[in-house]
Amino acid sequence: MLIATWNVNSIKQRHDHVIRFLEEAKPDVLCLQELKCQDDAFPADEIRRLGYEVAVHGQKAFNGVALLSRHPLSDIRRGLPEGEGDDHARYIEALVARPEGGVMRVASIYLPNGNPLGTPKFPYKLAWMERLRRHAEALLEREEPLVLAGDYNVIPDARDCTDPAAWLGDALFQPETRGAFRSLLALGLTEAVRACDDRAGLYTFWDYQAGAWQRNNGIRIDHLLLSPQAADRLAATEIHKHTRGWEKPSDHVPVSARFAF
Repeated sequence: MLIATWNVNSIKQRHDHVIRFLEEAKPDVLCLQELKCQDDAFPADEIRRLGYEVAVHGQKAFNGVALLSRHPLSDIRRGLPEGEGDDHARYIEALVARPEGGVMRVASIYLPNGNPLGTPKFPYKLAWMERLRRHAEALLEREEPLVLAGDYNVIPDARDCTDPAAWLGDALFQPETRGAFRSLLALGLTEAVRACDDRAGLYTFWDYQAGAWQRNNGIRIDHLLLSPQAADRLAATEIHKHTRGWEKPSDHVPVSARFAF
């Protein structure tokens, strides 16, 4: 079973890329982020023709997340708990019926950026991460295969960016941000890519500016966190770096994990 995550940075601009990736990689589940559209503007019919069910939590011009699944979806949740007053479309979760029997719970996450520091955006990021931690803790009590996938806007470690010094004043690399990410892992979650590959220089995002892609000046901020029941079945991961070389690409690339169910 193959589960992938991808911040497409506008489904309107990148829907052809999404179709191309679905046809090329054939993921069982694709978690999308930063749709930048409302639900009714999402190209669901075109994706359904490829054999995927679609669940969308959209927002006009900003944010937006979706789950595309080759298998039936149920128990769909749009938004994190404790979301009173928070209208950002950043979280969607569902149960995916596995073809071999049983289910896997999958979430698509677009965690707040938090920049610039010194504004309300950074405490909002940290508060959102704490809400995610509490929800993940509750989900883990179910003892299900669980994948929390998405754009976390967190650089976990210095080896996850080309130039750590350049990120010292950025919300993605603050000690508080990295500590909140470690608190998630401390619940018993496994970071899929690092479980398979411990090398430095693994990136999932290259800025559009200053020739970042051409110079391989990247960062790793797209992650799949796994419950013990999912981690036990993890077989391989892949960063689909070649998609960054497509015409008019997203600044992120897909990341996938394969499970031996």
